[in-house]
Amino acid sequence: MERVSVLCLSLLLCSLSGAEIIEEREISPESVNVPQPGPSDLHAVLREMSAKLAENRLMIQQLQTLNQEQAAKLKELENQVDTKQQEQAAKLKELKKQVDTQQQAQASELKSLKTRTNVTENQVESLRRDRAVGQVAFSASLLESGYGTLGPFNTHTTLVFKHVVSNIGKAYSPHTGFFTAPVRGAYHFEFYVIGLGGSRPTGVVLVKNGEHIFMATEHQTNGHGTAANGVTLLLEAGDVVFCVCGRTM
Repeated sequence: MERVSVLCLSLLLCSLSGAEIIEEREISPESVNVPQPGPSDLHAVLREMSAKLAENRLMIQQLQTLNQEQAAKLKELENQVDTKQQEQAAKLKELKKQVDTQQQAQASELKSLKTRTNVTENQVESLRRDRAVGQVAFSASLLESGYGTLGPFNTHTTLVFKHVVSNIGKAYSPHTGFFTAPVRGAYHFEFYVIGLGGSRPTGVVLVKNGEHIFMATEHQTNGHGTAANGVTLLLEAGDVVFCVCGRTM
């Protein structure tokens, strides 16, 4: 406050000195009545400046307080944003995990569905083949024509029934003597043997896939002997059935 007062007084003195010089040169003492500032005016100016200074300080404090509040709010908002981002990242990770799990489950279900579809297609194809095959039956005899005998044989021999009376389904081959099951099912076989009398018996064995199933045999020293047998077999598609004559000499 003392520096301001001295400055103001100096300015006033300079102003007064300049005014006196101008007054001496241009204006006569009688023409102008210049009021002289008093101490009360200086105090009023100082009070006004002090009030302005105090007002400015208060405004600065208010601005600083407001700035601090805004900085705190900004910091809080940044923390909230960080928290939201972390929550969203966690939710996104969990969602991705769920999607991956669902995709794996769907892939497994799709694979299982494809497997079931393939099984169903195979079953449908099997049924289609069964329907296409329909009934299977054949009747045949050994000789293509006429009357005669076969044997004797010194080893086991596959019998080829060359005279085919009927061959429904074409499952029997008159070239090999093999019956090949076209589909899975129950098949009934009957076979008849007639043999001339001799020292050794006459017999025929029904064979399935190389396994002896049933035999029809007869031993008679003179005259004619007959034998017959039959069996119902559960065959899979592709099973082979044929007849074998044993050694007769």
